Amino acid sequence: MKNVDYIIVGDGYAGLFLAHQLIKNNKSFVIFSEGRKSASQISAGIINPVVLKKFTTFWKAQEQIDLLKDSLKEIEYYTGENYLINAPIHRIFHDENEQNLWLKKSGNDDLSNFLDKNFDRLNIVKNDYLTGKVNQSARLNVNGFFAGLFSFFEKNDHLVKEKFDYTQLNSSESSYKDFVFKNIIFCEGMAVKDNPYFSEVMVNPNKGHHIKVRLSEPIPENITIKKKHFLFPTGNGLYFYGGTYDREQLHHHIDESAVAQLVKGLSEFYPYGFEVEEVHFGFRPTVKDRRPIMGRHQEFENLYVFNGMGARGILNGCYFARDLYRFIEDGLPLHEEVSLSRFQ
Repeated sequence: MKNVDYIIVGDGYAGLFLAHQLIKNNKSFVIFSEGRKSASQISAGIINPVVLKKFTTFWKAQEQIDLLKDSLKEIEYYTGENYLINAPIHRIFHDENEQNLWLKKSGNDDLSNFLDKNFDRLNIVKNDYLTGKVNQSARLNVNGFFAGLFSFFEKNDHLVKEKFDYTQLNSSESSYKDFVFKNIIFCEGMAVKDNPYFSEVMVNPNKGHHIKVRLSEPIPENITIKKKHFLFPTGNGLYFYGGTYDREQLHHHIDESAVAQLVKGLSEFYPYGFEVEEVHFGFRPTVKDRRPIMGRHQEFENLYVFNGMGARGILNGCYFARDLYRFIEDGLPLHEEVSLSRFQ
């Protein structure tokens, strides 16, 4: 039998940022990865402190941005790679009313560090009313991030490439197959619905599509363009455009109406020809109150859940992984707004 401090089940942002906390604090662990690409692994990787529909921010946005940047520097130390792409978001304004609202909101204390008061005009794309830059926004190199961390896990015997089998978990003896653990944390996204210990966790699927397109006229490489959706280069001459949000059409195949929506949205501000090369979709685990869910099982005190990252998986995953670690190891209470107990 192999003794470990932690078993992590799930390989999305929640699981990987939790693993980082364990590495940082010299805890032994294994992470179970089924090998299927999660919603995290096909995500845009947008790091954004502003809700760009209404020009508002969200709970602990600055704290989350600050911790993420520090954490990515720490991860760079042991993977040898910098996964932060400094490509700020430029929001295309629809009209003068949006310009005026942006300027008004930029004077608010909670938004002054994020909404740049100087507007920009972009080449190639239609932006008759200019664009507003979101300061401190960026992107994560999603493919590099997952590849780099999985490589590190594998080299250090942290990675178990198999689907977790709940029937093999002996919760009373804290063992699973050949492992004896102190704690086990389930970071499974929508797969939590199949988990007999946490199947009632209140997460709901939100299906998101994105397309990868080949543009006939390239756009600037050092920015992320946002109108209805995000547009940015991904390498090899392709550009990411997306993603959609759908809580109704939850079948496990491509929804052509979502693809049509994306093609229409891109055509509205990109006036040149483009070809759709790839279509991808995934299911974000979302919560009604738009807060993550984390906490301890009511009966088995070393079983935990960490879920509901939603569309802000990078920021939520990084920030609340630290909170969950401190809750388990140091007994620090969880915020009521994210605690599993709010639904019990």
